[in-house]
Amino acid sequence: MIITQSTIRKLIRFCSIACLVLFTVSAAGQETVQSNVSYTLMHDFPVISLKNKTGNPVILKPVSPAVGSIGFEKDGKVTWLTGAPEIRKQDLYLWNAGTPGQVSLDFTRKTSGWDLCLSKTGNSGDAPDRWYLNIEAGDDEYFTGIFERVVDGHQNNSWAKGIQTALNLRGEHVEMKMKPTVSAYAPFYLSSANYGLFVKGTWPGHFDFCKEANQRIQINFEGPELCVRLYSGSPMQIVQAHAMDTGPSFCPPEWAFGPWRWRDEHKNRSAYYDGTPVHAPYNSELVEDVLMMEAYGIPCTAYWVDRPWGPGPKGFDDYEIDNTRFPQHQQMIHWLNKKGMEYMIWIAPWVMGKMAEDAVEKGYTVKSRSNQEWPQELIDFSNPEACRWWSEKGPAKLARMGIRGYKLDRADGEKHLDSPSLLNHSGKTYREFYNDYPLQYVKTTFEAVQPILKDNFILFPRAQYTGSAKYGGMWAGDTNGRPEGLRSALIGVQRCAVMGYPIWGSDTGGYWGDFSHETCMRWLAFSCFTPIMEVGPTNNKGLWDNPGEPHYDAELIAVWRLYAKIRMQLKEYIHSLAKEASQTGTPVVRPLFLSYPDQPESWEDWQTFLLGPDILVSAVWEPGKQEHPLFLPAGETWTDAWTGEKVDGGRQITVPAPRHKIPVFIRQGSEIDLSDLKQLWKESLKIAKGKPDLTQMEKKEGWQE
Repeated sequence: MIITQSTIRKLIRFCSIACLVLFTVSAAGQETVQSNVSYTLMHDFPVISLKNKTGNPVILKPVSPAVGSIGFEKDGKVTWLTGAPEIRKQDLYLWNAGTPGQVSLDFTRKTSGWDLCLSKTGNSGDAPDRWYLNIEAGDDEYFTGIFERVVDGHQNNSWAKGIQTALNLRGEHVEMKMKPTVSAYAPFYLSSANYGLFVKGTWPGHFDFCKEANQRIQINFEGPELCVRLYSGSPMQIVQAHAMDTGPSFCPPEWAFGPWRWRDEHKNRSAYYDGTPVHAPYNSELVEDVLMMEAYGIPCTAYWVDRPWGPGPKGFDDYEIDNTRFPQHQQMIHWLNKKGMEYMIWIAPWVMGKMAEDAVEKGYTVKSRSNQEWPQELIDFSNPEACRWWSEKGPAKLARMGIRGYKLDRADGEKHLDSPSLLNHSGKTYREFYNDYPLQYVKTTFEAVQPILKDNFILFPRAQYTGSAKYGGMWAGDTNGRPEGLRSALIGVQRCAVMGYPIWGSDTGGYWGDFSHETCMRWLAFSCFTPIMEVGPTNNKGLWDNPGEPHYDAELIAVWRLYAKIRMQLKEYIHSLAKEASQTGTPVVRPLFLSYPDQPESWEDWQTFLLGPDILVSAVWEPGKQEHPLFLPAGETWTDAWTGEKVDGGRQITVPAPRHKIPVFIRQGSEIDLSDLKQLWKESLKIAKGKPDLTQMEKKEGWQE
């Protein structure tokens, strides 16, 4: 017989597989191996090693002589599993737990890694209240994902002055329980050790990334069982696999990837910002925005109106339009459409006015943190009949008006409760349903508008949990306008990319708090290169009418025009990336370590990221900076979009970064051409210096008497 190289490879592969499935019974303290799983004992606690096809094994390991690797809590008492397990079948470990019943650890091999499920046999009343899982960590192991905010606690902590935490969560702890308003969460983290861990379900939990013990990730989650998925592969493969497991993500239409404009509140005034009398038949502030953008040549593909837009004390009664604030509302939508803009509107997971009374009468609500200032009733989205009723009287009614975008506010614990004793319609406790509420909200809205609007709409919630990405994009909550707020957004978009939330945007300039011209300029540049570019609320004013001097800031307006123009050049490219995200799980924004994991600098330079495969951006957030250092990954030649200079990667460089300029590099081989950015900047400055004549613009619209 002739033994070919192919035959040899097959024999080697067969022997490797045979060796992996060997089962050896050994004395306690010696390694026992079974089907890619091995165990030994340490302090009489089990140490369980799971083979990782692309790196070191993932090891469940005790924390100390008193704290084991696997445990459960019942009535406040924690029990740690001890001794050698009884092994049944191929991948099932059993321990006697010192109480009636046994604890089982069931392993299931998956293409992308492992599924592990911990449960306890016995009476239902013996089911644990919480499970514990401790994993060994390397000295320099890096962790990211989990949530959008920078650090745990109140969201203000994420933009505190002097904050040092960035993408890497090592040394941090995270409560896996949603908090408003920066509220994209996912019980999934990516490790630089080439694995990812995802906790299934919606029960609250906690992650400690080597804060209490330097070489342990300590995980605990409430619930009668704990099921996790361990992914193995390259960082990009892990992110893709998780995104597809929990998705696929929603892909909005192309218009959604152009520049947007909004204000937090719209008053209908008798005069524009400069005192010019209003003759327009529509809301004066919306008209002012549209006419001024048109005069400057600032493109805009979507305009959204936040609350209040309805009647009632909070402007949200009965999904009706306030015709005083928004006269000729339907005609206004048509006018915007003729200008090339789609119309978007704010909604919430509650009802007010007569609808609130009806919802209570029909039993369609859950208990909430209602008060006299906000006399709202929160919809129980676990009740199919309530969903149908709310959908038809709310989002579906708006969709028939031609409204194609919906900003889904709240749903992140600001109003709903997490009581372990209250039950919703489905029979789940509020506690278990707490993290799932945002998903049910966006899913119900999607199912309300999709039959009417087909594939030509976008949902834009701020609260996210596992599965939410299937139904909409997201925005980054109510971020402070200070420089550290921009810093938090830069971290948030990359964390969300890892978590499987690819369609992300932030309130350019910040939603509230401090406002500065320089930070707003930097934010406009950053937003241009994120999945969604939405400009507002800018203190409910146009950028030609700033709250502080200079009120008319030609430089700020020019920066807006510059990046809105660039954004229009990128619209089709970003739409193609959103399609790719939906089809493959590849995020739109990519932290450098996803594409270049073997280059240490890719894990260190968190201010630099990729927009798709071809555009490298390095965001500047600190005020007063005129130069900016960044890392260009090796293996590529990069073209400076501002100068045309070609630079070989694999090194750190420093580039000029005046406040209108964000460093941008194009990968050689790409077809992207952003044209002459220097000339576009000069043109924008020149145009912005001249104040548009609103009287003449109104005459052009035919509104002057």
